Amino acid sequence: MSSIASSERSRAECPERPPSIEILGSSVSRVTIDEALNHIERWIELSGERCRFVVATGFHGIWEAHRNPRLRNVLNSADLFCPDGIAPVWISQLRGLPLPGRVPGPELLARFAARANQTGYRSFFYGDTDDTLATLKERFERQHPGHRVVGTLSPPFRELELEEERAIVKQINEARPHVLWVGLGLPKQEWWIHRNLDALRVPVVVGVGAALRLVSGQVRRAPAWVGGAGLEWLWRLAMEPAKLWRRDLFDGPRFLCRALAETVEIRLRQAAAAERTEL
Repeated sequence: MSSIASSERSRAECPERPPSIEILGSSVSRVTIDEALNHIERWIELSGERCRFVVATGFHGIWEAHRNPRLRNVLNSADLFCPDGIAPVWISQLRGLPLPGRVPGPELLARFAARANQTGYRSFFYGDTDDTLATLKERFERQHPGHRVVGTLSPPFRELELEEERAIVKQINEARPHVLWVGLGLPKQEWWIHRNLDALRVPVVVGVGAALRLVSGQVRRAPAWVGGAGLEWLWRLAMEPAKLWRRDLFDGPRFLCRALAETVEIRLRQAAAAERTEL
């Protein structure tokens, strides 16, 4: 069977919502990168139903959601919550419901572009800087000429007026992308998507944080072996220390402590339930 036929069969068979594991109240999808892409392609084929919302974040998003119940509700409203980081994978393994692996936002974007090169899917990039977007557009047009970039927009680095936001949504809708990639950083991008989800006439919108900058080459991506070893966070910290030091060195340990404590609680409840069943 050809890879295209295999991909089509996988898309047809993928469930409406994938199974998930709850970590500190956030429902993280148990999917591989290929399965996530299959969901996105299926939703593109169902264009016209409603705009589907995809989150791609690691411990940072889960921790922020743990601290902010309103944000947690927004993240949990997503149709797909991709684990962009090694920490959720580690926690899931300790709980006996292992995630298949990381689904990094940059890899999701790059792999989608490769698929879109064959299908002609259209993308719109919203966020980051004009330089980043111009570089990303040029790179994709060179590497994936069949993947059509129908628009890019770098918003002002301030709160937008209501009319400004409506004009941006109108511009995106008129470009008719299949996927809108939003790189405003978490949680700003998730709040923006949540506010505008009903107004967006786009099959899929994906919040990808720094993926636009990483895939464009503006920031050097970690080698595959670094990511495979679970050390991509350390690589990125070395690349952007001023931006990431507080998150990685303070929030990271706090997340791990709370998630491990929750894991112990779950394990104790499971053991107690098993003991009652045996009596």
